[in-house]
Amino acid sequence: MANLNINAQCCEASGKPVTLNCVKPDYLKAGDKVALISPSYSTPMENVEKTADVLRGWGLQPVVGPNVGKVVLGRYAGTVEERLSDIRWALNDPDIKAIICNRGGYGTIQYINQLLLKELAASPKWLVGFSDISTLHGLMSRAGVMSIHGTMSSFLAKGGTDNSSKLLHDLLMGKVPCYELPAHPQNIIGKASGTLVGGNLCTFVPNLHSQADATKGKDLILFIEEVEESMHNIDRQMRILQLNGVLDRCKGVIVGEMTDCGTEFTYESVEAMIHDLLDEYHIPVLCGFPGGHGTVNLPLVMGAPVTIDVRNDGATLQFNIDGQQQKVKTVLANQ
Repeated sequence: MANLNINAQCCEASGKPVTLNCVKPDYLKAGDKVALISPSYSTPMENVEKTADVLRGWGLQPVVGPNVGKVVLGRYAGTVEERLSDIRWALNDPDIKAIICNRGGYGTIQYINQLLLKELAASPKWLVGFSDISTLHGLMSRAGVMSIHGTMSSFLAKGGTDNSSKLLHDLLMGKVPCYELPAHPQNIIGKASGTLVGGNLCTFVPNLHSQADATKGKDLILFIEEVEESMHNIDRQMRILQLNGVLDRCKGVIVGEMTDCGTEFTYESVEAMIHDLLDEYHIPVLCGFPGGHGTVNLPLVMGAPVTIDVRNDGATLQFNIDGQQQKVKTVLANQ
């Protein structure tokens, strides 16, 4: 394993942002142990058990976190201390090679300053999840470790036969997707390379200036997705990024699923509103990536160096990491 570079500040001594430099955890092999934990809201144990069955079908050994199954205050999967304890258990057990989160919801911000970056960096392993897990992706990137924005137990429990689950399996085993997408009317043409950061907009924006803020780096490819948010709140979050200089550090932007979001303005779509905001930056914008809270949630390697190529006839997203490259043709989100 390569030497780790903990990006604790993402800045030089001068205060200027530097490029995140994240290592890739080892790909999995048959027989490896995978932890199932619930860092935020609880999920029915039936989902966890069905996900464990899927992992066994993949030739892996699922191990359920000690506190999974608990319910506190009607929603949380345990107290802050219990949820944090399960993360540390999964990180510190040398036999566990990957961590899959059972669901998001809310709660990771509650221990954002208690989970040390050196804990995440000590034994790099894949962490998988989305939504509220965007906080943990930010922490992983700041610790210098790549992670996977991808489907969780609430989806894997359906059998693991959908394309999102199969591509997650492939990625964990070393087959890296190169996504090919059709043209989108709100795309902005161009080609750029940078470090992939972001996730759920209303989860990672409140983490600005915390140790989970991966947007402090430079040369960013920013991924955003949202669910059941008003247009004005999406605009507010984007303006906060703008006011904090994040958009100035972006080489490109990927807009994922905007699931069941508001229509209170007369924009053609949420993507059209984002297009208007980003147009002045003269960077490529890839809209309609099928990742987020919709029925398709294709895996993304957060903290990885990526290249997006947005053309009149379509777009590609390539992860510049080692592994067996495979082309994946997909349709646009919400199509």
